[in-house]
Amino acid sequence: MNSPNRPQITTGERIKAIVGGSVGNLVEWYDWYAYAAFAIYFSKSFFPDSDMTAQLLNTAGIFAVGFLMRPVGGWMFGSIADRVGRKRAMTLSVLLMSFGSLLIALTPSYGTIGVFAPVLLLLARLLQGLSVGGEYGVSATYLSEMATEDRRGFYSSFQYVTLIGGQLIALGIQLILQKLLLTEEQLEIWGWRIPFVIGAVLSVVALYLRSNLHETEAFENKKDAVRDKKGTIKELLKHPQALLTVVGLTLGGTLAFYTYTTYMQKFLVNTVHLSKEESTLVSFVSLFLFACLQPVFGALSDRIGRRPLLLAFGILGTIGTVPLLTALSHTTTMGMSFLWIMISLIIVSGYTSINAVVKAELFPSEVRALGVGLPYALTVAIFGGTAEYIALWFKQAGVEQYFYWYITLCIFFSLVVYFRMKDTRETSKLNKDIQ
Repeated sequence: MNSPNRPQITTGERIKAIVGGSVGNLVEWYDWYAYAAFAIYFSKSFFPDSDMTAQLLNTAGIFAVGFLMRPVGGWMFGSIADRVGRKRAMTLSVLLMSFGSLLIALTPSYGTIGVFAPVLLLLARLLQGLSVGGEYGVSATYLSEMATEDRRGFYSSFQYVTLIGGQLIALGIQLILQKLLLTEEQLEIWGWRIPFVIGAVLSVVALYLRSNLHETEAFENKKDAVRDKKGTIKELLKHPQALLTVVGLTLGGTLAFYTYTTYMQKFLVNTVHLSKEESTLVSFVSLFLFACLQPVFGALSDRIGRRPLLLAFGILGTIGTVPLLTALSHTTTMGMSFLWIMISLIIVSGYTSINAVVKAELFPSEVRALGVGLPYALTVAIFGGTAEYIALWFKQAGVEQYFYWYITLCIFFSLVVYFRMKDTRETSKLNKDIQ
C-alpha cells in the first residue's frame, strides 16, 4: 500500500521519470552497440590477418565473451535494485559502461603493444557486459513500475525504442564519419575510436539524468519488507515457473533480434556483398522504422493482451525465418535487402515491444529486477551473444544456411512456451504492488 506520508507521483513526474530512464538506457546501449557497428573497421587493429571473415570472427568472439558477464551483471545490479532501489542501480550501471567505452577508445593497436591490445579490448568488453547485463533487468523493472496499469505495454516498449536508438546513434555516427568526415583508411587507422569517446561523454549526461530520477512506488511500498526476501537468489528460486518462462520466451526472441540488428550489417557486407556504406545505410533506415514500431505494438498489447503478439512472432518466425534469410542472401540490391529485413523486423516486433513488461509482470517487487535480469541475461549470453559467432562459423564452414535453421528451431521452442503461458496482462503481479 502507498505510504500516507509520501506524496503521489504526478503524471508529469511519471512521464519525466520514464523519459529520464529511457534516455539513460539509450546511452548505455549506444556504448554497447558501438562495438558491433565499428567492428568492421577496428578488427584489423586488434587481430592482424588477411582473411576478413577470420578478423570478424575474432571480434565477434570478444563480443560473445562480453555477454558472459551479463548474467553476473543481471545478478549484481538486480540485487542492488531490489535491495536499495532501482534508481541507484541504474546510476551505477551507466557509470561502469562509461569506463568500458573510454578504455576501448584509449587502447593502442596490436602493432603498438602486441597481444596486450586484444587483452585490453576483452577487459573493456567484460566491463561493458557487466554493465549492460544489469541495465536490462533494472530499466525494464523501472519503466514497467513507473507506467500506469492501462499503458504499461506502451510505456515499457520505450526500453526497446531506446535500445534500438542506441544502435541507431552508433550507425548514424558511422554514416557521418563515412560520408562526410573521414576516408575508409582513416576510419580503420584511428577514426573508429571517435564513437567510443562520444560514448564516454554521453554516459556522463546519462549519469546526471539518472541521479535526478524518482524511485518507483512499487519499490517504496515494499521498502520495509524483510531484507532476506529482497533481491536474493534463495527468494528468487521460489518462483521456478516464472524463471523458466523468462528463459523460454527470451530464447528465440533474442536470437532473432541480434540476427536482424547487430549481425545484419556484417551479413550484408560478407554475404550479400553490399559495400560497408550501403550496409550501414540499409541498417540505419530499417532500424529507425523498427524503433518506431515498438510503441505501436506496445499500445496494441494494452488493448488485446501480450500473448497474441508473442504467438504471432513465434508462428511467423518459425515459418518465415529460412525463406526470408535465404531470399536476403540471394539479393544484390539495397532496395530488396531493405524489404526482406523490414519484413523480418516487423515479425520480431511481436517479441521486442513487450518482452520487458511481460517479464516484469511475472515477479513480485521484492525480486522483480533480479527475476527479470538474471534469467534473461543467462539466455541472452548463450543465444543472443553467440549469434554472430555461430553465423560466421557456419559461413566459414561453407554451410551458412544451417544458421537459418538454428534460428528457426530456437523460435519454435519459444513458441511452445507462448502457447503454454497465461497472458501476463491479466495476471500481472505489478497490480499487487501499486494500489
